[in-house]
Amino acid sequence: MAIVTFFEKPGCANNTRQKQILSEAGHRVEAKSLLTEPWTKDRLLTFFQGRPVVEWFNRAAPKIKSGDIVPETVTTEEALTFMLAEPLLIRRPLMEVGDDRMVGFEQDKVDAWIGLSPANDLSQDVQTCRKQSTAEGQTGCAHPKT
Repeated sequence: MAIVTFFEKPGCANNTRQKQILSEAGHRVEAKSLLTEPWTKDRLLTFFQGRPVVEWFNRAAPKIKSGDIVPETVTTEEALTFMLAEPLLIRRPLMEVGDDRMVGFEQDKVDAWIGLSPANDLSQDVQTCRKQSTAEGQTGCAHPKT
């Protein structure tokens, strides 16, 4: 069993399912809001090590969907600056177990990292946002009011 600090977007259905998968595997999940955490560039970088910048972004973020930000053209410094200004751009979840960190919930990688339940279907997609545009024109999960 691991204690997983799980940085999520409150109200996100995928993050809820991901936490459930971790709990079913016997891990203790300590959820925190990705949107209100006091991030720094150095701290964010620790979650992204070994990943290209393009994989750091939440593809469902409104600025990505609209084309205002094109992850394929962004430098490391620009990406971190954008994400500090607007944490909704950060790919979710960010997870931390001890000194080890991970971005995203690729089940095979999470399984290799800390283990998941043998009954878990590792092929199911629990990363891609399944919600369509809302009445306000936003995409993804409802943004919490607080």
